[in-house]
Amino acid sequence: MTHDVWLLVGAGIVIAAIASVRVAHRSGLPSLLLFLAFGLVVGDFGFGYSFESPELGQQIGLTALAIILAEGGLTTNWSHVRRSVPLAMVMATVGVAVSIVVLALAVQTLLGFDMTTALILGAVLASTDAAAVFSVLRRLPLPPRLAGVLEAESGFNDAPTVIAVTLLSVASTNPSLGTFLLETSIELVIGGAVGLAVGPAGAYALRRVALPASGLYPIAVLALTFVSYGGAVLLHGSGFLAVYLTALILGNSRLPHRAATRGFAEGAAWLAQIGLFVMLGMMASSEEMPSAIVPGLITGTLLVLLARPLSILVSSLLTRAIRLDRVSWREQAFLSWAGLRGAIPIVLATIPWAAGVEGSEKIFNQVFVIVIVFTLLQGPTLPLAARLLKVAAPGEAHDLAVESAPLEELKADLLQIKVPIGSRLHGVEIFELRLPADAQVTLIVRDGKSFVPTSTTRVRADDQLLIVTTASCRDQVERRLRAVSRSGKLAGWFGERGQE
Repeated sequence: MTHDVWLLVGAGIVIAAIASVRVAHRSGLPSLLLFLAFGLVVGDFGFGYSFESPELGQQIGLTALAIILAEGGLTTNWSHVRRSVPLAMVMATVGVAVSIVVLALAVQTLLGFDMTTALILGAVLASTDAAAVFSVLRRLPLPPRLAGVLEAESGFNDAPTVIAVTLLSVASTNPSLGTFLLETSIELVIGGAVGLAVGPAGAYALRRVALPASGLYPIAVLALTFVSYGGAVLLHGSGFLAVYLTALILGNSRLPHRAATRGFAEGAAWLAQIGLFVMLGMMASSEEMPSAIVPGLITGTLLVLLARPLSILVSSLLTRAIRLDRVSWREQAFLSWAGLRGAIPIVLATIPWAAGVEGSEKIFNQVFVIVIVFTLLQGPTLPLAARLLKVAAPGEAHDLAVESAPLEELKADLLQIKVPIGSRLHGVEIFELRLPADAQVTLIVRDGKSFVPTSTTRVRADDQLLIVTTASCRDQVERRLRAVSRSGKLAGWFGERGQE
C-alpha cells in the first residue's frame, strides 16, 4: 500500500477505535481489548498486514508506555494516593519479586519450562497495566485509599519489571541474585533521583516563564516528562520511574492551564494506547497462537490464583510488620483480583524476543492469550467482586474534569457524589450537612433532571450532588459527607468523623 493509503487506513482505525471506547465503557471492559481486536483484524488473523519486527515493536511499545505513564502521573491526585504509597511501593518491589519467583517455580514444575524461561515469563507477567487499571478503577466506587494503592502500584511496578525482564534477557550474562538486586536497586535509585529533580525544577520554571500561547504549556509539560525519561536512561537509570515521578509532581503542582494540560495528556495517551494495541495485535501469529492457548490458560490461572495473591499477602504482612499500613483480608482479596494485565506484559514480552532468547516467541504468544482471556474475566467482574467483598464505597465523592480557568484561579475543586441506596444522607436537608463555609452544593441531578437546591432542599437516595469547594477544605468536606452518609446529620454526636 502507498503512504496515502496507509494514512487513510490508520485514520479509519483510530476513528473506529474512538467509537469503540463507548462500547467498552458500557460493558466495563478495558478498551485495550477492542484495540487489540482491530490489530488482529488488520494483521495475520484478518487482512494479513502483520507486524514482524520485534525490535521495532519493542521501541514503539516502550515509547507508548512512557506516554501512558506520563498521563497516569499527570492525572493522579496525590492527596488521594499519598496514604497508599507505602503499600504500593512494597507491592511494586517485594510483591513483584514474590510474583516472579512463585510463578516461575509453578510453570517450571507444571509445564516443564527451564528456569531462565520461567523467570522471564514470571517477570513479564509481574507488572499490572496502568492503562487497564486507570480505565476500569476510575469508574469504580472504591475508597480513595484502596483505589490509590492500585493506581500507585500500576505506576511504580513498571520500572522494576522492565529492569528484571531486560537483565534476564541478556544472553551474554547470567547475573547472580546479589548482582541482580544491586543493578535493579541502582537503576531505581537513579530513576527516582532524576524524576524528583526534573519534576520540581520543571514546575518552578513553568510557573515563571510566560509562554506566548496557552497551547505551548501542555507540550512543555509532556516534553519535561520525556526529558526525565531520556536523562534517566542515559544515566543507566529507570526511565519509567523517572517519567512517572516527574508527571506526578507536575500534575499536582499549581501550573498555568493545568486543565488543558491534563486534557492534552489524556488525548496523547489515548492515541498511544490505540497505536500500541493495534500494533501488538498485528504482531500475533495465527499459526502459532493456537498452540499457546492451553499453556497460556494454565499460566494465567497460576498467576491469578497463586502468584498474585501470595505477592499481596507478603506485601501486606511486611507493611503491617513495619507499621506502614494494615490491610484487611477483604482488601487483600480485592487487590489480588484487581491486578489487571494489559499492554505492558505484551510489550515486555517483545524484549526477550528482540534479544533472540530461545523460546521467546512462545512467551509472547502465551502472554497475549493471558491478557485477552483474563482481562475479559477480571475487568467486567471487578464491580461484583467489590460488592461481594464489601469494599465498594458508592457514596465516595469523585473529581470531575472541568475545562475552566476560573476554578484553577480560585484554587477550587468540583466534586460529584452519588447518594447510594441505604445512605443516611437520604432525607437530610442541605443546611443540615453543615459543610464548611468555603463549600457549597451547587446542583442536584434527580431522575434525570437538574436543579439548584436551596438550604431546605432534602437530599434523596440516588441523587447526584455537585459540590464546589476550595482545595484547602476539600478533605473536610469529604469527611463530613462520609460521616453523614454513615450516621446521619447527628454524626458528630455519635463520634463519627468520616475517616476513610
